[in-house]
Amino acid sequence: MNEAIVVGVNDSPSSEAAMGWAMHRAATLKVPVLLVHAVDDRWVYDAVGYNEWIRESGVNFLAAAKDRAAKMEPTVKITTDLVSGGAGYALRKRSKKAAMVVIGSGHGWAGGSLTDRALQVAAIARCPVAVIGEHDMTNRKGIVVGVDGSEESTQAVAFAAEEADRQGQELTVLHAFLTPEPWVTRGVPRTNYFEVITEEERVVLAETVAGLTGKYPDLVVHQVLDTHTRAAEALLAAGATAQLLVVGSRGRGSFKRLLLGSTAHAVLTKLPCPTIVARISPVKHSH
Repeated sequence: MNEAIVVGVNDSPSSEAAMGWAMHRAATLKVPVLLVHAVDDRWVYDAVGYNEWIRESGVNFLAAAKDRAAKMEPTVKITTDLVSGGAGYALRKRSKKAAMVVIGSGHGWAGGSLTDRALQVAAIARCPVAVIGEHDMTNRKGIVVGVDGSEESTQAVAFAAEEADRQGQELTVLHAFLTPEPWVTRGVPRTNYFEVITEEERVVLAETVAGLTGKYPDLVVHQVLDTHTRAAEALLAAGATAQLLVVGSRGRGSFKRLLLGSTAHAVLTKLPCPTIVARISPVKHSH
């Protein structure tokens, strides 16, 4: 049985966009969809049946969402799940057996930024997470993936390459880092320090994409090494015209205790396009 794509739904416009994105993906991959709506009634007193009213409203919302989803892609099997409590906990629990979790970027404090809830889900889910905003996808093309030599980024490349090959898109593998400013090495004996670092990172990039051509003969892969820009800034710029951006959950410089690395966090906060946070061991789906 193919694992379902789990979609967190609420009444935000980005949630509707996320549901549409997920339904299209499910139809393409021929997998089912599970719509999850959380009713957080933990802080509500049961005054004159208020809890019952909240839950009934949730039932009605979920039924309407299922109807809209079915009209988007009539061939996809859709189930629903109304849960009590926090959406983050509910989606994390269901992510253990999911092919992917899809969420909308939600209502941010500033235009285009994510809610804390969306970041929470991206950080704690146990499978790949797609975060979808209200982007105009007209004239966008290509898939971009960020790499840094970490195990997480290697997994992200594998995921992105499969996506690009399946969709017939070109893949851009971007490795960006900021070399130290000249004042950092002031007083240090003159060496080819910067050239050595750059060459080492060029090797990291080459090793990361090694084998892709053999596995995907028709896939066009662009390797981009940027030594003058921070990783998050480079990914945001590349994602501005991309159809999809893929990042690892943690990078080479992240502490293992962190659930979401600083680069992934920065990219998701500004969300330039539909973005997937890959995982070390994503659930495999057949297609």
